[in-house]
Amino acid sequence: MSGYFGSEQQQQLQRQAEANAAFVSETPGACQTGRTMGCDDPDQFGWERLAEFLERDGICGFRLLSATKAEQVRSRLVGKDYRFDSWDVFIAERDAALAAAEEVLARGLPDGLVERERPSDPESNYVREIQALMGGAGIVPFSGSLLTGSLGPAITTVIGDQNGTLVAAAHCYLPHNAHSPYHRFAWGGLVAVLDSQRGRGLGNYVNARMVATSFRDLGATHLYELVSAANVPSRKMVATCGLRHEPELICGVVAPNEGARFTR
Repeated sequence: MSGYFGSEQQQQLQRQAEANAAFVSETPGACQTGRTMGCDDPDQFGWERLAEFLERDGICGFRLLSATKAEQVRSRLVGKDYRFDSWDVFIAERDAALAAAEEVLARGLPDGLVERERPSDPESNYVREIQALMGGAGIVPFSGSLLTGSLGPAITTVIGDQNGTLVAAAHCYLPHNAHSPYHRFAWGGLVAVLDSQRGRGLGNYVNARMVATSFRDLGATHLYELVSAANVPSRKMVATCGLRHEPELICGVVAPNEGARFTR
């Protein structure tokens, strides 16, 4: 299992995510963020342990923190060396999201486009094409093992044209372990559309298919997606699929002060 993609740093973090998969599934407060060591409850996980992972990897992800917990992350882990980049949380329960997603899916795909098979081989050319599509859209993809569900329940949705070119993709998985109150919450994201295909509603469609998949095939009770405050098109996309901004929850990454945001 592997299928690493991206810069040397990104691939190293993907290796760490895979190496820590069993630890994440068993450790209270840990969660699988795909690209970095992840945490959804710093008190359970342990602040000293968080500092150790941050020193090792230079980066650490956080999911579904309360505003209070997020402020503690800032005060305890952020300083002259690190900053806290955050994303807004959009969330929906099953019935509301499925109804909205089905409305989008009922419009169908533009002529000449079809839904492709779900990837299953982490090291296949097909997975590398999916990762390249995501990377081209400014998104740091997961490893092939995570994209194919080899390390836990996950599904990647793909759309292609009649020539076999991949034009859109999205991904969902279950990040939180049995110790977490968010155990059955699915994360959706990695939504990518080929530049030449933008403006045809593909973002809405592939996101809607991912939403429906998260509930029907992964058995999620809720789905959440992360969007930056400045990303207006993505905020409209997730709202179209029935998700609503939850201001009481915050997701983010503690990363080095120098350099751009880790992903879009």
